[in-house]
Amino acid sequence: MPVTLDLSGRVAIVTGASSGIGVATARALAEAGAGVVAVGRDAARLRRCAEGVEAIGGRCREVLTDVTADGAPEQIVGAALEAFARVDVLVHCAGLFEPVPFAETSPESLDRQWGTNVRAPFLLTQAALPHLEAGSSVIFISSIAGHVGFPSSAAYCATKGAVELLVRALSLELSPLGIRANVIAPGNVLTPMNEHLRALPGYEERVAGETPAGRFGEPEEIAAAVVFFASDAASFVHGASLLVDGGWIAR
Repeated sequence: MPVTLDLSGRVAIVTGASSGIGVATARALAEAGAGVVAVGRDAARLRRCAEGVEAIGGRCREVLTDVTADGAPEQIVGAALEAFARVDVLVHCAGLFEPVPFAETSPESLDRQWGTNVRAPFLLTQAALPHLEAGSSVIFISSIAGHVGFPSSAAYCATKGAVELLVRALSLELSPLGIRANVIAPGNVLTPMNEHLRALPGYEERVAGETPAGRFGEPEEIAAAVVFFASDAASFVHGASLLVDGGWIAR
């Protein structure tokens, strides 16, 4: 089989497309030839994402919604079918991180993080499944927090650990159908999600110093891994977790 990253003729749904890794992923998939269904909650930022895709000659359908809302999975899949008449790739980039000490974590915070990080991609994958054909790819975004523990992040770590095992279980059910489920676990990446932490004195220097690569990652570096998982180059990759973390977990 020829090894190719070409996604021409395919259609990818990208949640969290109005920010960070989601924006970079939407553009990277478009550059590889895919039509993109960009899902996000912020209308202005979502429009900028779509404009970035269109500026490179890509095709983009915007879906303004909260992935945790009732009916959102059906809305998203319906928009993809209306715009492109197919779905080939799901990329679950939407995420929520609320760092709070365990003893102070409210049930509401736990539920919010679980709803965005686990429940929403679970239900969206269910909604898309009847339309996914052999060769399709479902890609989750986890975190190094799904592999090791971090203080003041018990709820977040729990959700990302759940995503890691969800992908393994999904792979056992979907692989016989020719559908691949995989997960990417980013390390510390320069995104709006961690801006508040990077604003703390000495934080960036400390984290970069603890990372073997000596720096934070860029959203485009995660997006490149998404394109690989979405493509035929990853045709024999099922149920895998790919760390894109600058060597953090290898320490």
